[in-house]
Amino acid sequence: MAVPKKKTSPSRRKMRRAHHALKQVASVECSNCGDRKLPHHLCPACGYYKGRQVLGQVIETAPVA
Repeated sequence: MAVPKKKTSPSRRKMRRAHHALKQVASVECSNCGDRKLPHHLCPACGYYKGRQVLGQVIETAPVA
């Protein structure tokens, strides 16, 4: 098993962790309903993508027994 020969200094440790920060999620406004959505994805609220309906409205029905 590999063991470090020298102790890693706090400066070197922080420089290594400089890329570990969380990135802000990019979001854009839906052109149809105005809700926030991920870019290049269809809107989860209305089902539109690039101005046209891609996903139909989900209608919940009671199960038939």
